[in-house]
This record gives sequence, structure tokens and C-alpha cells, in this order.
Amino acid sequence: MGWIVAVIAVAAAVAAAVRAQNSARAEHIALARAELAERQSKAAEARTTALTDEIRQLAHNRIPAAALALSHPTAKVPGLREAAEVDGDSARLLTEAVQAARKAVVEERGRVDAAARAAMRGTSAKIQSLLNQAQQLLHELQHEYDDPRILQLDFRNELALRRTQATAVLCDAWPGLARQNSPLVEIVLGAQSRVAGYERVKVANHLRDERLALVARAAEPLAIALAELLANATAYSHPDTDVQVTLQQSGGRGAFLVVDDAGIGMDDDALDRARALLAGPPEVLLTELGDPPQTGFAVVGRLVLQYGFNCHIEASPFGGMRTILRVPAHLLTVLEEDRSLSALAPKPVQAQATSSVPAPTEQETAPVPQPAGGEAAALPSRRRRAPRPARPASADAAPDREQVPRTPEQAGASWAALQQGTLNGRSVAGRPSAPAPDDHDHPDDRDEQGDDQT
Repeated sequence: MGWIVAVIAVAAAVAAAVRAQNSARAEHIALARAELAERQSKAAEARTTALTDEIRQLAHNRIPAAALALSHPTAKVPGLREAAEVDGDSARLLTEAVQAARKAVVEERGRVDAAARAAMRGTSAKIQSLLNQAQQLLHELQHEYDDPRILQLDFRNELALRRTQATAVLCDAWPGLARQNSPLVEIVLGAQSRVAGYERVKVANHLRDERLALVARAAEPLAIALAELLANATAYSHPDTDVQVTLQQSGGRGAFLVVDDAGIGMDDDALDRARALLAGPPEVLLTELGDPPQTGFAVVGRLVLQYGFNCHIEASPFGGMRTILRVPAHLLTVLEEDRSLSALAPKPVQAQATSSVPAPTEQETAPVPQPAGGEAAALPSRRRRAPRPARPASADAAPDREQVPRTPEQAGASWAALQQGTLNGRSVAGRPSAPAPDDHDHPDDRDEQGDDQT
């Protein structure tokens, strides 16, 4: 019986040991599970904190930076700060939120800009119509009165008309003026007359064909584009320096208008931006042109895109900037011989260099015969010259200035002298006289410079 008791005791001891071992194992498992749950809770809390921080950065930094980068491409858009603490789905959703915000900003800016363009387009059309009526009335007054202040009013009206016309073009409106086929050199003179400081613009005509002209649909757009370039050149150069405009003609590539100034130049960033605007981008937002808006190059870019011009800007050998405006060959034509050119249009350089002195006759150049034997020559005797053909009276009355074109300064001086003589005659007759004419470039005109385009 003793061995049975021993076996029972051993079994009881083994069972107690097993129970103790199982209890220890269960306690260890429970402890491990508690530690795991604690670690998971801390990890979840860390992820929640990281996600909260990322959402805060998204609202405060990433979305505003993404909106800023739309108008300033060099601005940096920050990414995720704690990428390791945010899972893939959360990171993807945050990136999609930035893209959605960028898209919404772009669409809203487009709607706002379109509304602004429509409003400015309608306003510009009305103002342009009123300015054209005022210009017509001023022209009528110039024929009735000889007060030089009317010329000043007409010039200021022309400056306002150019600004309004440029604004309309920037808003995708029609230039508002229809022309016929116009000589290229007269288009340059017309653009010069629309710029404050026009007397500083010097035109050099190097065209091979004096009657080279632009087709009707491109004449006014080219005048607008060149006026903007001249306004920029005069605004950013010293008032004592000249702005050189050179007309050149190239075989199958059309014609070139080269504008050189001795201004302050441009840094690399401004030059890159100017080239981007002059290249004719498909869309330019009004909000990207600064405050106040710098519209000159943007206007030229719109005309380049619409009419096929080409414009390039680079450093000028005169110290400032050189702008090259190319007119393609398909926009050029040649005027008929019966179409007269403006008296103020400069003649081509080749035509000015050609001498118009007739060759002497054979009798005038024949040497006097010497006597034979080497004796001294006899006294000179009068030789009969060939009679010259009679010249018509109109040819005798033709002034020499028809062969040498007058500059704008000479024409202005002649006009001022004529007005002064009229005023002096009225003073002698006892009639009230108008004030003496002053310089056309009034000090106020200095304030009306071209659009700031740097």
C-alpha cells in the first residue's frame, strides 16, 4: 500500500508543478500582451501626433506655399516633416490635398482674371472711343486756331490713347484702329509720336526698298508694339541720351526694327522674365504684372502671339538694352509708285549717299590744246558752252529740302517760326495775341513715360 501512496504523492506534486508552470506562463503572456498593447498605444499616439502636426503644416505652410509658387516659380513648397511617422495612405492623402488646393487656386485665379479682363476690355473700348472723338475735335481746332497749346493737348491725348490701346490689347481686344497698307518707315514715325521724349528717338533707315510697307492688318499692331518698346527705352535711359532705332531689311526673313538705348540695363532674373513675356506666352495673368502693373512687354508678347512677330532682347553695345523686333516676310508688301511718302520719313542711307550731281559735258572737260614746239600757252579765251535745257518753272521753285528730308526737330522749328510770325503780325495790327509757343516736350511729358517693364 505504501507504494500507492508514494505514486499519488508524486502525481500530486507533478500536477502542482504543472499548474505553477502554467500559471507562470499565463502571467508572462499577460505581461507580454500588456507591454505590446502599451507599445501599440504609444505608437498610435505618436502617429496621431505626427499626423496632426502634418495637417497643421499643410494648412499653415504647404498650401500657402503651393499658392505662392503659382506666381513665383522659385518659391519652395515644403514636404512632409515626419515622413517616417505617417503611413503611406496618410502621406498620399496629404499630397493629394496640396494638389487639390493648387488646382482650386488656379481655377479661381483664372475666373477672377477673366472677369477683370472683361471689365477692363469694356472700359478701354469706351475710353478709346472718347479719346478718338477728342482727337478729331483737336484736329479741327488746329485748323481754326494757331494756339500751340492745342498741339500740347493733342500730344497728351495721344499718350492717353496709347495707354488705353495697350490695355485693350492686353485684355485680348482689337487694337481699335484700321489702317491701309502703310510704309514701314511711317509706322516707325507714328510709334515715335506716341512716346513722351520722342525727340530723343533717332531713326536710321537702312532699307533697300524705300517703299517697303506692312499689310493693313498688321500695321497698327506693329505701331503699338514699337511704341511700347520705345516707351520702355526712353523711361529707363537718361534724358540726355538718344534712343537709336534702325530699320533693316533681310531677304527672305522680312524686316528688322532694332531699338538701342543707353539705359540702366537688366539683371539676369529681369532679363529672363522679359524674354518670357516677349516670346508670347499663351496666357499672362494681370495679377502677375506687379503693382502697379508693368504691362509693356506683356502687350508686345500678346501682339507677337497674335500676328506672328518675333521679339528678342539682349544687352546693347550702348550700355543699355537692345530690342530686336522682326516682321516676317509674309506681312510685308511694296507700295505702288503713285503713293507718296511722308516728308518727315528719313530716306534710306544708300539713297542719301548717292550723288545727284550731273556729269560734266564733253566741251567742259576738254583740255585746252597747247601750241607746237613747246612754246608757252596763249592767253585763255572764252569758250562757248553747250546751252542747258530750259527748266520748268515748277522745277525752279522746288526747294532743295525735298532732296534732304527734314528731321522732326526741324519741322517743329519751322512750325514754331510760322506761328511766331503770325503772332507778331497780329501784335502789330493791334489784335490780341496768344502766348508764345513753348517746347512741345513740356515738363509734364517727362512724367508720362512708358510702362515700367523690367
